[in-house]
Amino acid sequence: MARRSTVGNKTRMKAMGLDKGIDGEAGGSGGSSDGDGEKIRGPGFNDLDDLMASGFSEWKRPWWVREVAKPTMDIDWDVTERFDARKIQQVSWKKYVGEEKAKELGKRREEKVRQWMIDQKSGYTLRDRALDIAGAQAGSVGTSFLGSWAKTAEATKNEGEMFASDASRSKLTDPARPKPMSPEELGVPRYEGSPQENSRMIRSALRHFGATQVGYVELNDHTKKLIYAEDAMDGKRIEFENVDQAYETGEKRVIPEKAKWVIVFSIQMSEELIKRKSGLMPSALSAAATGAAYGQARNAIDQLQCFLHVLGYQGLMGTWFNGLGIAPAFAVLAGLGEIGRINRMISPEHGPLQRVFKIVTDLPLEPTKPIDAGIMNFCRTCKVCADECPADCLSKETEPYWEPKGPWNNPGHKTWYEDSPTCRTWWAVSTAGCSTCFAVCAFSKKNISVIHDLVKIAIAKNRIMPDKVNAFFAKMDGVFGYQDQRNIDDWWGMELPPRGTKNAKGTQLD
Repeated sequence: MARRSTVGNKTRMKAMGLDKGIDGEAGGSGGSSDGDGEKIRGPGFNDLDDLMASGFSEWKRPWWVREVAKPTMDIDWDVTERFDARKIQQVSWKKYVGEEKAKELGKRREEKVRQWMIDQKSGYTLRDRALDIAGAQAGSVGTSFLGSWAKTAEATKNEGEMFASDASRSKLTDPARPKPMSPEELGVPRYEGSPQENSRMIRSALRHFGATQVGYVELNDHTKKLIYAEDAMDGKRIEFENVDQAYETGEKRVIPEKAKWVIVFSIQMSEELIKRKSGLMPSALSAAATGAAYGQARNAIDQLQCFLHVLGYQGLMGTWFNGLGIAPAFAVLAGLGEIGRINRMISPEHGPLQRVFKIVTDLPLEPTKPIDAGIMNFCRTCKVCADECPADCLSKETEPYWEPKGPWNNPGHKTWYEDSPTCRTWWAVSTAGCSTCFAVCAFSKKNISVIHDLVKIAIAKNRIMPDKVNAFFAKMDGVFGYQDQRNIDDWWGMELPPRGTKNAKGTQLD
């Protein structure tokens, strides 16, 4: 039997200010609502042990989603190397398109943003912009390698400057938070549980913090290659060393070799928001779906790092949301979904309408397995995202391939590589980023009728005539109008659940 701490979980939660709502002391009813108003915590839970025992911490996938030994995407680990995050398009876009063009596009973008607000252009009004800005800025001081309490003023400044090209968002300048108490400061031994118990505990905690799906990957000689070699924020090397505690210097950030597990979780985005386009142009409302997910993730990341620290373990995060490691790769290995034509993770429950985050920890966890729900196979014949892409930056090849499009891609996996600089250029043109491929994906729809689940089952189980059957389903998706844009102004009058999403899919609350 695993040794438990002598201090109850409620005490630990209070130590870091996260106890409210666990047992109804502050929440009144003993639970809060998930995305569609359902209770995600039953009444009378005294602590996390009760919550874990309730069954809530079990990940109940649809019966037709198969666990498999390896992802449906082929990986060549001999070719895969640790990637320099400074090469990704979010950081190096100006280099790929040219400094002068980037400067010109930035100036034109700022002018359009201002003029469209003055003109009250539908989807780009002041209230539309305000929703986008507020969602992205909500939460804590931003992400940090060691935790928000260790975040320096200089790191915060760098994070703000990295996104300064986006005129719709302000810089993050909040001061770092006070350091939470450790087990030593509480006068107790650290929490001890089996990998299985720890995995259930983390899933329960993350769901409490707002996560949609949770999985785990063990770091080995292969999966370590998915940790970035250099940090995109400041160019610091990311290294593994045989040390007890993570640390950073002016030149590097060090992950202890004993930190062998990656917690991978997602935050769901609102379908109703992301489909509010203006012709080919994404609106500020569609951008708000992405901004809100990152804003919510900032809270979840901060709370999870704090939670791990109070338990006596380390939780290491990148210095920005897409930092530390390759999110889609970890999501696929953790079984959150499969890689799709957009070269991003697509979940059988939520499609691509999720943002993925990861934290490295030394808390022993039980890895979750990759899945096969027929998604990658479906992408071979669908091609709707590539056809609808306003920047024409997605591949229309039937079969995935090994050859990357450019230095912004990490080689070693067989997929449909995208033209990322062209995609990012369209962001500048549109003034509101772009999410067209997410919005039109056949898996990006509410399961409002049984037929949707039946179609997904057919896609997952189809082994006889997959091309013809999948092509038929893709065509029907368009016939029934699921890819159509939705009236922008109507959104402001809709009655929607909290955060505008149904966050319970894939849990016992289905």
